[in-house]
Amino acid sequence: MLLIGADGAQLGVVPIEEARQKAQDLSLDLVEVGPNADPPVVKILDWGKVKFERDKKARESKKKTVQIEVKEVKYRPTIDPHDFDIKTRRAERFLKEGKKVKVTIFFRYRQLRRPELGVQILDKVTEELKEVAEIESRSGLEGRQMTMILAPSAASKESRLAKAPAPKPAAAASQAS
Repeated sequence: MLLIGADGAQLGVVPIEEARQKAQDLSLDLVEVGPNADPPVVKILDWGKVKFERDKKARESKKKTVQIEVKEVKYRPTIDPHDFDIKTRRAERFLKEGKKVKVTIFFRYRQLRRPELGVQILDKVTEELKEVAEIESRSGLEGRQMTMILAPSAASKESRLAKAPAPKPAAAASQAS
């Protein structure tokens, strides 16, 4: 086995028992880094430290990801105008918060014979929210429901960013303490 020391120096080709003994003497681990090489490559290192660093990188990259939340608002084909307004205002609030909204029209029994009622409601929702939303996808009748996904529009994103308070400079924040 080709042995690489803890400092990265090549120690040459040694038997596996001798490599294990050197790792034990240094209170470190012997890790096979090149199993397909001829001869196989092993390295003396602190496996716990390597594992911690790898996990730390994974946590850091996870922090940088942006989770886009999807909220759902359900309508019926025979919805009352007041209920429609309330649900549409709720969808508008979600969009202004930067969340996507899934609009679902749920059909029951004989309502399935009139899918055009669902299309009318989707059109009406689109018209009501045209200032704050863009249609991302729209589907026809699938089973007992019809769906549409709305995303916040670019104009609403810009206004949301403009309303957000500006972060304090680091120097001013430390002087205030």
